[in-house]
Amino acid sequence: MHPSVSGVAVAWRPAIAELLQSYAASGRLGFTEVIAENTAQVPQSLTDLGVPVIAHGVTLGLAGADRPATDRLTRLADLAEVLGSPFVSEHVAFVRASDSPDPLHGDVLEARHLLPPPRTSDSLDVLVDNIRTAQDQLPVPLAVENIAATFTWPEDTLSEPDFLTELVERTGVRLVLDVANLYASATARGSDPVADLARFPLDAVAYLHVAGGTERDGLYLDTHAHPMPPPVLSLLETAVEAYAGRPLPGVMLERDTDVSPETVDPEFVKLTEAVGQALGRSAPPVTGA
Repeated sequence: MHPSVSGVAVAWRPAIAELLQSYAASGRLGFTEVIAENTAQVPQSLTDLGVPVIAHGVTLGLAGADRPATDRLTRLADLAEVLGSPFVSEHVAFVRASDSPDPLHGDVLEARHLLPPPRTSDSLDVLVDNIRTAQDQLPVPLAVENIAATFTWPEDTLSEPDFLTELVERTGVRLVLDVANLYASATARGSDPVADLARFPLDAVAYLHVAGGTERDGLYLDTHAHPMPPPVLSLLETAVEAYAGRPLPGVMLERDTDVSPETVDPEFVKLTEAVGQALGRSAPPVTGA
């Protein structure tokens, strides 16, 4: 059986440590997640929550041409063991052109952003090899997240759902289904996010992400700094309803800018209500004896 988490959650950030403690104490926090690269030392306020904590990486670059760096994998593995993480999560993305700078480009080869790989058979082969390498070196299962891609490559031959489905079939990797990223990518490339969601390998999802964003010049930007807009919440509810008759993975809110109890708590309430309403609609009808 695949490991998973359940309930609603918020990604741990120092500015909302006390807020998350209050959620955990009242039984409202199902789990949380911490960014590995920002966690030199594990704070007591995180381990005291008493909920599963997922080690989440952002710099591994699994879709890059180079093999995943051993030091980065070791950092993720060590943190997962300290936290007792049910799994480690990362992204279907590349973040650098090379592990070492060349004489012409220096450190500009580090993108400092999650970039989408071309969705081609050759690119998928590289990603499969890199994920297998990571799986071999991590002490817990790996889950990878779909990113917000505001552009596509002209070489693309596979849709995102087909690309991820084949990845799961070839590696057994779990997925982090980021609903906001799915919405951003679909609207940027002109596809229907609901139709794309229906073709995602939902049985492979370990947990879901959702975050706020804003539209700028006709492009939806997944900023992690704004409220969740109605279309993203609606897509989240559709995702929850798609799990009717089977266990719903945990659903987690992310916030990375303007993080405070005043900004996060209203969004957590909206998330909790949206998930509850969708579960109510997807529940089988109650019949009399």
